[in-house]
Amino acid sequence: MDVISVIRTKRDKGELSPEQIDWVIDAYTRGEVADEQMSALAMAILLNGMNRSEIARWTAAMIASGERMDFSSLSRPTADKHSTGGVGDKITLPLAPLVAACGAAVPQLSGRGLGHTGGTLDKLESIPGWRALLSNEEMLHVLDTTGAVICAAGDGLAPADKKLYALRDVTGTVEAIPLIASSIMSKKIAEGTGSLVLDVKVGTGAFMKTIEDARELASTMVGLGTDSGVKTVALLTDMSTPLGLTAGNALEVRESVEVLAGGGPADVVELTIALAREMLDAAGVKDADPAKALADGSAMDVWRRMIAAQGGDPDATLPVAREHQVVTAPASGVLTRLDAYDIGIAAWRLGAGRARKEDPVQAGAGVELHAKPGDTVTAGQPLLTLHTDTPEKFDYALKSLDGAWDIAAPGTEFTPTPIVLDRIA
Repeated sequence: MDVISVIRTKRDKGELSPEQIDWVIDAYTRGEVADEQMSALAMAILLNGMNRSEIARWTAAMIASGERMDFSSLSRPTADKHSTGGVGDKITLPLAPLVAACGAAVPQLSGRGLGHTGGTLDKLESIPGWRALLSNEEMLHVLDTTGAVICAAGDGLAPADKKLYALRDVTGTVEAIPLIASSIMSKKIAEGTGSLVLDVKVGTGAFMKTIEDARELASTMVGLGTDSGVKTVALLTDMSTPLGLTAGNALEVRESVEVLAGGGPADVVELTIALAREMLDAAGVKDADPAKALADGSAMDVWRRMIAAQGGDPDATLPVAREHQVVTAPASGVLTRLDAYDIGIAAWRLGAGRARKEDPVQAGAGVELHAKPGDTVTAGQPLLTLHTDTPEKFDYALKSLDGAWDIAAPGTEFTPTPIVLDRIA
């Protein structure tokens, strides 16, 4: 078998055979298939798609490329959550300790930024000393002693996906539904969690721009999980506007701690609690109230233990960007739109994300929001603050914000979009 034949099959809208899929995933993992060849295949998949049997086989091949974990020794049921990526989507940070405080164990394997969307690991690495890379033994120890762990997938867990994940980020193939579904579910199934809640983002700041595409992705992933014995549920949630008031790394950590302290933006709190309830239900944990666990400080206690267990200092001062620039409202009225994609691109250009897989990110870079859709603004008041260590990036970031918002006449009625749009199980 040869990779050119596999690429041509999908380029010509053919169906990849199980043997082709098994071979190409194995060969890519071993280095026999080069990055540029897998890039061509990924683009062909983006353009021509895969059917259900191809996606299932691709996912199985990704799982088979590495090991499978086992959490059966834990005294608690396990529940994990995965977001398909958004702007200002710091939900994992307060969610994992919250669910743990309510009685479930949360083995949260997270990733780095993809394109304009932020990465949970990049955010947490802004905490001095915090480690994303844990051995399987360390991961199990943190999970057993604190109830929650957020870390990178180990080298032995779906190594084919680790290579392909980074490649997709820099080849314009992030949005391919078959690759998104197989990437997420191969890791989650191999991880060994007993239940899984998927947060499938919809809107300008999401990879799925339409509700139809989001339902297709959610249904595909729910099917893959269910067929593998993992109780899987998906929520479709709005990503037309950034979540919360920050998009960046340290900026989002700071906001997450505010949520754990009983405050924080209302939309972040609402979605965190909604996902916590789904996770607890899927794990079979009854009579737990996540809203109470936020209010009484028990979720914050788990957060502090979890961060410390991974080498971080929960009391450390978070990094702050050396330079900032304020963007003011050009007119008075009602802010009716603040585009999540444009804000994400601005944060990325300021240094919060990466253009190449080997690029570093700036801990303090990002965008701070001073108003959200529905708010009344006055001409000249701060609308956004841009943060970066490299002020030469300001002009490039500002170009992405051209047309990023709409301001209607004073008194204009505004109806907000619900955060949770649909549920698929």
